[in-house]
Amino acid sequence: MFEKGLLAGKRILVTGGGSGLGAAMGRRFVELGAELIICGRRLELLEATAARMRDDFGGKVNVIRCDIRDGAAVDAMMDSVWRAAPLDVLVNNAAATFIAQTEQLSFRAADAILAPTLHGAMYCTLGAGKRWIGAGRKGVVLSILSTSTITGRAFTVPSAMAKSAILAMTRSLAVEWGPKGIRTVAIAPGAFPTPGASGQLRPEGRDEGWASRNPLGRVGEHDELANLASFLISDSAGYINGEMVVQDGGAHLRGSGAEDLLQWSDAQWEKQRTARSKS
Repeated sequence: MFEKGLLAGKRILVTGGGSGLGAAMGRRFVELGAELIICGRRLELLEATAARMRDDFGGKVNVIRCDIRDGAAVDAMMDSVWRAAPLDVLVNNAAATFIAQTEQLSFRAADAILAPTLHGAMYCTLGAGKRWIGAGRKGVVLSILSTSTITGRAFTVPSAMAKSAILAMTRSLAVEWGPKGIRTVAIAPGAFPTPGASGQLRPEGRDEGWASRNPLGRVGEHDELANLASFLISDSAGYINGEMVVQDGGAHLRGSGAEDLLQWSDAQWEKQRTARSKS
């Protein structure tokens, strides 16, 4: 679909890049010629993912263990990244979520979602942005959001709040940092199943026919998201700034995706809370 060297010369950091959509995007970036850095909390997972990418594509892939919920740790990570060479692209991918009755959320549970999804993305964006601006360099920030930024979403309220705040950051910084050569863009994916997300968002007892009711009758393929991300961070998208591209097959035009949970019984919610506490 793209020229092989579309991202040649780009140095890209993907948060939460050890698995799921982060790993899928990272693979595509390396395949298109980028130098990749992936960060996360589980070093063993990061190293295994990086090794597979190197074996498959022979590119340069580095890993950094970082808990992006900690602003000081993010700053130290950015210092480490810049010591080798300046970053060109930041992809805010790391996030957390689970379904819950909002009135049952503890402060700790809410913070477990807001800390990586909102604070982590903000810390990373500020860390990259101040270094780009200080050096007079251009840069791109791509944030992976959600269609809950459009529709809202019951039973994942902290996530919907966090993603909406990052969209506000994306639009605000497009104006503030655009004159400095820094673009901020976003993707709102629909259903792109991963083991981690499916376990949290689609436990046993949820509607089994949800995918077939998508206007296109299917879920998204990881390569489709990776290709869109590759375009948005490339120079070919150099005139796209402050925008969020929805990639969900049109599902958000029918509903938020949480309507089936309105029919859940108290017993089903209690079973879900118990399963989450055990995990």
